[in-house]
Amino acid sequence: MSDDVGARLRALRTFKGISQRELAKRCGVTHSSLSLIEQGKVSPSVSSLKKILDAIPMSVGDFFTMDLESRNQVFYSASELADMGSGDVIYKLVGANRASRALAFMIETYPPGADTGREMIAHQGEEAGVVLEGRIEITIGADARVLGPGEAYYFETNVPHRFRNAGTEPCRLVSCATPARAF
Repeated sequence: MSDDVGARLRALRTFKGISQRELAKRCGVTHSSLSLIEQGKVSPSVSSLKKILDAIPMSVGDFFTMDLESRNQVFYSASELADMGSGDVIYKLVGANRASRALAFMIETYPPGADTGREMIAHQGEEAGVVLEGRIEITIGADARVLGPGEAYYFETNVPHRFRNAGTEPCRLVSCATPARAF
């Protein structure tokens, strides 16, 4: 039982972004006692647990009924990133399997000569990105610019836009778009 309480407490504290020292200070329990509880080496009394949870704040009932299991995959290996690209363009989408995904976060690769198509793209939302390597020409409305490593962009996607690698080296960039379009 103490292992479960300790693991739950550590998970809750981490989720809330509170350090052990900060939580100990907030609730008046020594840092070493809190550490022992989280390690499952000491089982807290109900009053001690209530004191700790009051500093978070959370009720004892909610503490024991909260769902600590992630319903969605959190971490992805490179091989688990779905390629949503077309033609020569590669869009590696993070979290493609998440049903309630609110954004599209991608690693994009444009080989030399690749582009998003002759037609400009427009949809509702926003998009931002940063070039990791190579160069990419981005046209947004009547404005066009070639970006290199470390340079970034941010625009409203209802403005017609196009991406094109006119260089001789592949271009890789990381982008994020909202809402998560039908990728």
